[in-house]
Order: sequence, then C-alpha cells, then structure tokens
Amino acid sequence: MKVVLFCGGQGTRLREYSEDVPKPMVPVGPRPILWHVMKYYAHFGHTEFILALGYKAEVIKDFFLNYDEAVSNDFVLSGGTDIELMNSDISDWKITFVDTGLTNEVGDRLNAVRPHLDGDEMFLVNYADGLTDLDLESYVKEFEQSDAIVKFLSVRPPLTYHRVESSDGVVTGLVPVSESDVWINGGFFVMRQAYFDHVSPGEDLVLGPLSHLADAGRLTTLRYDGFWAPMDTFKEKQRLDDLMAGGQPPWMLWDRVQT
Repeated sequence: MKVVLFCGGQGTRLREYSEDVPKPMVPVGPRPILWHVMKYYAHFGHTEFILALGYKAEVIKDFFLNYDEAVSNDFVLSGGTDIELMNSDISDWKITFVDTGLTNEVGDRLNAVRPHLDGDEMFLVNYADGLTDLDLESYVKEFEQSDAIVKFLSVRPPLTYHRVESSDGVVTGLVPVSESDVWINGGFFVMRQAYFDHVSPGEDLVLGPLSHLADAGRLTTLRYDGFWAPMDTFKEKQRLDDLMAGGQPPWMLWDRVQT
C-alpha cells in the first residue's frame, strides 16, 4: 500500500529547529523523525512513499538525494575509503516528492497527490510527526473487512493539562487530561479512494471531509492505549530523545526483530 506523508508544515511550536529545517526533518537520534515514520511503515512492508512537500521542501529532497546509509547501518571500512554495508535502510523504498504548496491545508495537500494514488483502492496517510508501536498489519486488516472509508487512531492526549470539574464556580475536581475519558486524533489513517468524493477545495482534513464521513457513519477509529507520541513541542522532542538514548525505543519495531 502507498503511504502519503504530510511534510509541508512549518512546525512553529518547534521554532528552535523549524527555522532551519521543516518539522519532519527535526532529528530523533541520528535521523529525522520522518525517517523513523518511514522505517515503521517499511517494517510492515509498505515501502512506496509519497511526500506531500511544502515548507523548506529542498531540505527533505537534499536529505534523500544525499542519503548516507552508513549513518544508521553497520559497515566494514577497507583501505580508508571503501565501504561495505552490512545492511541497508532504503534500498527497496520508492519515494515520490510532490510540491503541495507552502500554506495549503492538509486536505488540499492530499488532493494534490491524488494523481499518484490512481488505481489504489486503499492507501495510508500520516502527519509524519508522531511515532507508535501499533501493530499496523492487524489495524489495516480490520479496516479492509469493514465498509468504512477512513479509519484513524484515537489516543490519549499527552498533556499535563487538567480537566476542571465545577458547579456554580466551585471546583469539585481536577482530573489530568491524560487520565480522563478524552481521546484525540492520533493520525495513522487508512483510506479508500471514496474519500475524495467527500472533500472540497480548501478544507481541513479533519473538520472537513472526516466530519462529513462521521455524519454518514463511514468513519471509524481504534482507541489505542499502547505507545504513541507526537513531536509538536520541544518537550515532546526531548522525551523521544530520552527514549532513544535509553535503548529499545518502543516505536523501533524493526530493531526489536533484529536483536
């Protein structure tokens, strides 16, 4: 299945990095988060990617045009210059780079790559800024057996905010949002071509076509309590860096198989 990744946002809440690189290129360990997302999909056999580019698209293009396999793979160095790779990251990947505009909503970005999805009854879509240990194979299989047009992951909000319960201005309770019955859109979409029948130009992905599909009963979700982590803020990036430094980061399923 083809994988569409939204890579056009500016990542304003990660301004420490996003002034120089687009958000998907902010590093987690030695590689950008975009690479981690792509490795996740490739682990489940989905190696054909469509990158919906926008802000600083040239940085993403340059990364792959000058990709250094030795950074994340074992190798043998002979004679000071000859490199023999022990394995490879992207040798079987096919990546399509599509300019989808600097300021477009993600709904328009998905429309812009539609020609590259012709003939595909189903495809995968993601924001390219979150990581999970979800069993993607089972997730997709359940979608295939349903009549839904779109499915996405529902996750607990990774926030330190509290839900305030009150009566006539008197606080009766404070509940961490992460412990309350609040679920948010975690991405990791599976879609059918019929999605494009429900989107209009200029619409946001969620508040536009997905709302229409929810009204029609053709939108489903999986409430997932396993590992899921976004990288919207510097604090969230630090958490991913800490997990990476600690060894066995939960989203790196491909390493778990090898060790």
